[in-house]
Amino acid sequence: MDRPAPPLPDLIASGRGHAGLEWFDLKDTASGAVRRVFLWLPAGDMPKSGWPALFMSDGNAVIATAIDAMRAQAPYPSGTNLGQGALIAIGYPTEDAYDPFRRSWDLGPPPGATYPPFWPDTPEVRTGGGAEFARFILEDVRAFLATRTRLDPTRQGLFGHSFGGLFALWLMFNRPDAFTHWIAASPSITWEDSFLLQHRDAFDPAGYEIRLLLSAGEWEGDELAPFQRGAEDAEKRLAAKKIERTLDAAREMAADLDRLPGVSARYETYPAETHMSVLPVAVNRALHFTFAARS
Repeated sequence: MDRPAPPLPDLIASGRGHAGLEWFDLKDTASGAVRRVFLWLPAGDMPKSGWPALFMSDGNAVIATAIDAMRAQAPYPSGTNLGQGALIAIGYPTEDAYDPFRRSWDLGPPPGATYPPFWPDTPEVRTGGGAEFARFILEDVRAFLATRTRLDPTRQGLFGHSFGGLFALWLMFNRPDAFTHWIAASPSITWEDSFLLQHRDAFDPAGYEIRLLLSAGEWEGDELAPFQRGAEDAEKRLAAKKIERTLDAAREMAADLDRLPGVSARYETYPAETHMSVLPVAVNRALHFTFAARS
């Protein structure tokens, strides 16, 4: 018996943007939350198996960078080794790069916690909505995209930076079937007392082929960036680095996971980059990791 088709999320608004980009404000079929889904498809004929695809969190902040990197490099695979593929980025109905309040909920895996407001007279910040966000991507977004194009199920990546990297790793540990390529840039592995390590320890990749890229910027290690040295907040930043351990935690995670059968994990450090400046570099590396013309 055929399974009934999953319900489609309500389309609240849509539009077009940079270089063939389309965007769609979709209403989550479970929670009712409205998120903006960005879709960019290459020009030319779609492969018979469908387009390879890269899904990205923090969609507002990354989609333009990803599009321009694809437009500049993918037409010349013999010189760049970057093939064509679809870009899907999930963000929010805003013109800003981020919606800090909403991304804290969406990208924070359960159980989560409650934190003081970002700004005066605004709500407390909650984490822990990662399962809701994952369901939206894997069910609502994929069902909607099936009405627009066809994606190759054998090559689909998920990219996340910072909290997005935490979310990507958490989802990989709990749903290793969800994607074939996983990219966690500057992941917040030590967030909320390093609870993610419990998921790592319980992770069983048997029967799956996991391809994982972890990364961090050079100045996410023990040292401050040159322009940060001697600043008023230098000591505070150094103290935070000792707790966050962004670079070392990502490198250690890659080494631990690469030992597991069926897992191919590697780590990269991007020179002269901080936690925020690393984003364009990490997006470009995610494209190459997912869409490599030749491995």
